[in-house]
Amino acid sequence: MGLNKVMDVKKVVFLPYNKNLTALARANRKDPTPAESAIWNKVLRTRQLSGYKFLRQKPIGEYIIDFYCSELKLVIEVDGDSHAVTLEYDLERTRCLNALGLQLVRYANHEIMRNIDGVYDDLIRRIGNRLSEDYKTDVTRGATQ
Repeated sequence: MGLNKVMDVKKVVFLPYNKNLTALARANRKDPTPAESAIWNKVLRTRQLSGYKFLRQKPIGEYIIDFYCSELKLVIEVDGDSHAVTLEYDLERTRCLNALGLQLVRYANHEIMRNIDGVYDDLIRRIGNRLSEDYKTDVTRGATQ
C-alpha cells in the first residue's frame, strides 16, 4: 500500500487564517527564493511527493506558511539567514502551528540547495512515521470503542 492511501479517510479541517495575509501570500508565490523554488519544482509540485498535494505560501492563523499539505497536516518551512535572528518568533510560530495539530518541518536554504535528494528522503521518512503514528492511534482508538 502506498503512503498516500493511508490517510484518505481522514477529515480535512478548516484552519483559520488572517484574510489580510492573502495578498502578501499571493505576492510571495510570484517571487520565491531560490531554495523555495528548488523544493517546489523538484519535490513538492504536481504531487511528486507520494501523491500528496502541497500548497505554497498558505496563510494559516497569523502566519504565511511556505508549504502546506492538508492531508498530512504537514507544514514545511524553508529557513533563510533571517531565521537565525528570529529564533523567538520561530518558536512561537511552531507552538501556534502545533496547537492546530500541524507538524512543522524546517530545512535551511543550504540543505535544499546542496542536498535536495536528502531533503526528499527525509520527507518520505517523516511522512511514513506520521502515517504509522496515525495508524497506531486509529487502531488503538478502535480497540477501545
